[in-house]
Amino acid sequence: MPQILEPKLMSGNANLPLARSIARRMSMHRGMNVGLVDARVERFNDQEIFVEVFENVRGEDMFIIQPTSNPANDNLMELLIMADALRRSSAARITAVIPYFGYARQDRRSKARTPISAKLVSNMIVEAGIERVLTLDLHAAQIQGFFDIPVDNLYASPVFALDIKHQFKGRMKDIMVVSPDVGGVARARELAKRIDAPLSIVDKRREKAGEVAEMTVIGDVSGKKCIIVDDICDTAGTLCKAAEVLIKAGATEVHSYITHGVLSGPAVERISKSVMKSLVITDSIAPTDEVRKTKNIRIVPTAPIFAQAILNIWNGTSVSSLFDHETLEPIYEGMYAQA
Repeated sequence: MPQILEPKLMSGNANLPLARSIARRMSMHRGMNVGLVDARVERFNDQEIFVEVFENVRGEDMFIIQPTSNPANDNLMELLIMADALRRSSAARITAVIPYFGYARQDRRSKARTPISAKLVSNMIVEAGIERVLTLDLHAAQIQGFFDIPVDNLYASPVFALDIKHQFKGRMKDIMVVSPDVGGVARARELAKRIDAPLSIVDKRREKAGEVAEMTVIGDVSGKKCIIVDDICDTAGTLCKAAEVLIKAGATEVHSYITHGVLSGPAVERISKSVMKSLVITDSIAPTDEVRKTKNIRIVPTAPIFAQAILNIWNGTSVSSLFDHETLEPIYEGMYAQA
C-alpha cells in the first residue's frame, strides 16, 4: 500500500463554502495546497444521486465534508453514496465530517410506536464504509454510543466563549448565561464556567409539539445582559418567546448563541422582529441569503476548528485538545486577539 502523505478532502453539495474554507485553512497550516478532490455529485432526472471521483484515492486518508441539514434525506444519501464510491475505490480510511448531524433530535422513543431514527442513521453510516465521524455539538451526547466506530464530537462553547469575551469586553460582570429549557442546562453551565458568569434557566411547558404554553424564569436576571445558549434553532418560536420573557423579568439586553442555525419556516422573520439584540450562529449549516442579510444575525466560522481537528485525526494527535481556550485562540488568530 502506498504511503499516505496528505489528508484528502471531498465535499457533497450540502455546504460547499464551508468545505472550501476548511481546505483553505488546512493549506495555511500545511504550508502547501490542500484542495477538494475533483469529483461530481449530481442527480439524474429522477433525482437519483450519482457520484464520480476523478482522482486516484487508493490508499488515501479521505475526509467527506457533508452536514445532513435540509434537505436532510438528500444530503444523507449524498454522504452514503460518496462513502461507497470511496470504499470501492480502495481508500485507506473514510472519515465523515458532519458539522450538523441531522435526525439527532430523534435519539430516543419519546412515546409508543416511534422510531429511534438517530440509531438507524448511525447504522447506515457504518454500513456505508465510514470508519470515523467528526461532528459538532451533537443534540444528544449519547448518540456517540449508537456508533461502533470512533465519534469525535467538537463543542462550539469554547469558540462562543472567545466571541463573548471579545464582544462584551469590559462588560463581562453584567453577563448572565441562560438555558432556554431544563434539558440544556449542562450546555449552558459549560459556557457559564468558561466565561465565569452566573446561570439562569427558562422553564417551559408545552401543550403540544411546536407550541409553548408557559415560560418561567428561574433566577434573577434584572439588570443583566442575558445570553441564551442552545444547540439548535429551528423555527425560533421558543427562542423569541424566551427573549421576551427575559426582558419582562428585567434583563437589559438579550443575545443568543446557537450552534446550528436550522432557521426553517418563519424563523428569520421572527428573529428580525424579536427583542433579541443579536443571534450568533455557526456556519455548520450553509446560511441562506436571507439569513446573511438579517441585521441581528451574525455568523461565526467553524472552518478553523474543523481544519485543525481533521489534521489532528490525520496525525493521530488529540482532538479533545481543541476544547481548551488556550488551544483555540491561536487557531482563531486575529479574530479574538484582544479577547
